Amino acid sequence: MSYLLHIDSSALGEVSVSRQVAQTFLEDWDGKVVHRDLAAAPVPHLSAAGITARVTDPAHHTDEQAAAAALQDELIEEFLGARAYLFTVPMYNLSMPSVFKAWLDQVMVYGRTFKPAPAAGRPAVLISARGGSYGPGAPNHGLDYVVPTTEAVLGHESQLGLDVATVMPELTMAPHAPALAEFLPMHEASMADARDRARALAATIATATAA
Repeated sequence: MSYLLHIDSSALGEVSVSRQVAQTFLEDWDGKVVHRDLAAAPVPHLSAAGITARVTDPAHHTDEQAAAAALQDELIEEFLGARAYLFTVPMYNLSMPSVFKAWLDQVMVYGRTFKPAPAAGRPAVLISARGGSYGPGAPNHGLDYVVPTTEAVLGHESQLGLDVATVMPELTMAPHAPALAEFLPMHEASMADARDRARALAATIATATAA
């Protein structure tokens, strides 16, 4: 376990707030980073060949099953080879980007990455930016289907079992949408807090994984 696996899923490139906060984390990370940009190079959605390849003797794989199994092996080996994880998963229409869901579906393989979960307990940082606010007291409270689902899949003991810390910069549309202009100070405060938390997590995780 010699590297940080950094998975990006925002489609916005350098202007992505999730990516910007992740960069703050990386600036304080001392070590090798393996970066997979799912927006630039998406992995395919899980297919029938990919599902059936998991329960078929490799000697009897069709060409399609063999190709699907090879991709899953690559992604799983990359996942299991990491000592820590950095995920950028912004909110798109109340949920996660489809490219990240595709990656999860390829990596989540019973008996290989969960039940048992070889990566259980390894630290992970989830950065999830959103255009509005979804916390207690906000009009959209209860409509966040990104963080609860992602935290469950990444962190629950019956799933991948990672030790997940979540950073959520909010109100990212405030600088761009006139209707949200009054919330600009709240957005700026949220961004400052997110960057501070990212720096602190980088330092804490680097120390813990170096021991």
